[in-house]
Amino acid sequence: MAPSWIEAVPNHPEMQIKAKNPSLQVTADRQIKMTNAHVTRPGRGQVLLHIKATGICGSDIHFWKRGAIGTLTVDGDCILGHEAAGIVLEVGEGVKAFQKGDRVAIEPQVPCGNCFQCRGGRSNLCADVEFCGVYPHHGSLQRFKVHPAQFVHRLPANVTYSQGALLEPLSVVLHALRRAHLSIGRSVVICGAGPIGLIALAAARASGAHPLVITDLEPSRLAFAKEFVPSCQVYQVNPDLDPQGNAKAIRAILGGEYEAPQTILECTGVESSVVTAAYTVRGGGDLMVIGVGKDIMNNLPFMHISLSEINLKYINRYCDTWPAGISALSGGILNLDKLITHTFPLEQAIEAMELCSDVTRGSIKVHVVDDRDIEL
Repeated sequence: MAPSWIEAVPNHPEMQIKAKNPSLQVTADRQIKMTNAHVTRPGRGQVLLHIKATGICGSDIHFWKRGAIGTLTVDGDCILGHEAAGIVLEVGEGVKAFQKGDRVAIEPQVPCGNCFQCRGGRSNLCADVEFCGVYPHHGSLQRFKVHPAQFVHRLPANVTYSQGALLEPLSVVLHALRRAHLSIGRSVVICGAGPIGLIALAAARASGAHPLVITDLEPSRLAFAKEFVPSCQVYQVNPDLDPQGNAKAIRAILGGEYEAPQTILECTGVESSVVTAAYTVRGGGDLMVIGVGKDIMNNLPFMHISLSEINLKYINRYCDTWPAGISALSGGILNLDKLITHTFPLEQAIEAMELCSDVTRGSIKVHVVDDRDIEL
């Protein structure tokens, strides 16, 4: 007999099974709800996955609380979630690289594959990209999900589902590091001790950068960063100082002009932090803005950036980063397990979102998991 959450439905035009598929959806009026979602069979080139772990991202909270990120708006019900790993339940026609039972991580962006950006190796800039959890494309905060086989990556035996779900935020950092210049024995400043900032801190350390300074307003997050990477130094941003004042204090930790950071990884997207970073980075250095900020920033010190020949750079997601991320985790180059501070079962996904949305409650990375075993 099939388990209670699966009911066979033969000869259905779209589905082979009717399954209980709890999902967390955001609505156009900025609400979140748990509802049962449809399950479809995988089509050609697709796989049907049982999602085992999904990390909640700040963007999920933005879509819930603000209804938009830039030009990306929530215009109807949409399943959130894009940091995910799971197990293959069924493969569609033409899929040769995977089989039932394979443990995989999901790469959530699905570019068109045909435009000049895709053909030029910059598929993250594809104008027609479909991204999990961005309306109208349903994400991974559900039990079952169909996804193109081309954008799932097999996990080694020593990489867990929760570690696999961390590959998405790790990919953001890996893409940023490719575009910035990190050197062994040269200083790096990381602005923001949230999940991305902490991953950037660990990746910079693994890359040989030293000394490392991480900044934040919250002392509890800085304490976590110091425990996570003991060799780093921390700086609590002083709201009573202007950006130049905070920049001077950060530089003083490192030494003089020569010791000023050659690279800054700005992980907040907050305008005042970006301005502080511009005054902190060494002349001729790289200021890599990873954080997502306001549509328009009016107070960037343009002439200081220009006269100092500061390389102000940005990223948009990632491209070809999952293999490197898997290698770093499976090879022990990075261990990000401490970042997962809270775990909730799928049925309590709303509680997970509420926790993640309240910075005073001390979460770093919140995961939603579905531990049950399913046979189709």
